[in-house]
Amino acid sequence: MTNWKLQLKYGKIQSPYSHFTVLADGEVGELNPDFKCRKGKAWMGMKIWSSSSEQSVEMVESIGQDIGFNVTGKIMVYKTQPNQPPRENPYAYEITFTPYGE
Repeated sequence: MTNWKLQLKYGKIQSPYSHFTVLADGEVGELNPDFKCRKGKAWMGMKIWSSSSEQSVEMVESIGQDIGFNVTGKIMVYKTQPNQPPRENPYAYEITFTPYGE
């Protein structure tokens, strides 16, 4: 466990944000070159520091559109343990794609 995790756990680091993992069902189109996935149906996953699960949904939709992913189905939000520390503003990281279907 890294030092920031202990500091967060024991209240030495404070944040107005909570940590979530979000999974969204949708369609991969022309992806930003920083990401790799074939076009078509896929799940997009990302970890998010945000003020609420509702804000996490808005972020996954917005970030998805920005990088070439369109949410067309279910969005699942889970409160999870972070892999990166909170920042001054909400943010997302560890964005992944898992294609399915033909």
